[in-house]
Amino acid sequence: MPANTLNSLPAALAPLPAGSGQPLHRLVEARLRSLAALPEFKDGALLPDELTIASRLGVSRGTARAALARLVQEGVLERKPGIGTRVARPRAESAIRAWRSFSREMAAQGIEVVNFSSDYGMHRVTDRAAVALQIAADTAVLRLDRVRGWGGQPVLSSRSWFHPRLRLTGGEDFSKPLYDVIEAATGVVADNAREEFSAVVATASLAKRLSVKAGAPLLLRCHTVSDASNRPIEYAEVHYVSSRFTLSLDLRREQP
Repeated sequence: MPANTLNSLPAALAPLPAGSGQPLHRLVEARLRSLAALPEFKDGALLPDELTIASRLGVSRGTARAALARLVQEGVLERKPGIGTRVARPRAESAIRAWRSFSREMAAQGIEVVNFSSDYGMHRVTDRAAVALQIAADTAVLRLDRVRGWGGQPVLSSRSWFHPRLRLTGGEDFSKPLYDVIEAATGVVADNAREEFSAVVATASLAKRLSVKAGAPLLLRCHTVSDASNRPIEYAEVHYVSSRFTLSLDLRREQP
């Protein structure tokens, strides 16, 4: 990092005061948060290396390393081998309450969702999809596989099975919002959804589709969408790259 940049940061990288009573790693974390908030680092400049941070703050290299690792884990910073440490780019966030139109929700945040790949055809349901759709386990149904993302990176891989009752033809334009397409083609309105979440790791095939390493952490979201009569119309499994995306859930106190 250029010396003139370091010299312009006396408050963030000044030696830590002695006898504060707080754990050193917490003090270092606080200084690094202040450093990350500065305009030059928010704009992408590399942070000082851990040896420089340790030297200027007057702590051990291990303490500096632990503080950096903590902020990387929290998503405040990101580290790339051979390059250095930067402030992490904010991850897009989706609220579960807005499940009906993912692309519209992202557009409201100024993000244009891009389809990296799309495949649509007849496939036999998995056991889990059969239970969710309340159909026989050996039934062949229309299945839609998509990889979507933004900023040149895939963010999610989705696989949807559709109930045969919909009588979709395979000629629908699924580049448009999914439930708008279903309603226009079949007259069936998606009314409610049941969601389940779990933490998984990327298989070799998912890693290739999502441009991550095999074994990378993913968020798996399984949902069953039903019409107003609570008849299932779609079962989907969506794998998100957790470092690129956040799902949020708003909860309110139940009224007595």
